[in-house]
Amino acid sequence: MPTLYVENVPKELYEALRKRAKRQRRSISAEVLSLLEENIPTERELRAREEAYRRIKEFRFAKIGSGNLPDSTDMIREDRER
Repeated sequence: MPTLYVENVPKELYEALRKRAKRQRRSISAEVLSLLEENIPTERELRAREEAYRRIKEFRFAKIGSGNLPDSTDMIREDRER
């Protein structure tokens, strides 16, 4: 497994990271790894997002039902007349 070293971390950032790790009951290294996993998508995650986006676009532009649905304007008028 590759190793990552980070130098010249600003003191304020390091302290915030240290406190966050303590709240999560993790080491600083484990907290950094967790943050990277949450925020940096892998190639597989990017492909999954692209697929989900493609499916959403298909669904968005697909015709739903048989076209027998009432017009929303008619539904609003009907509701107002009650």
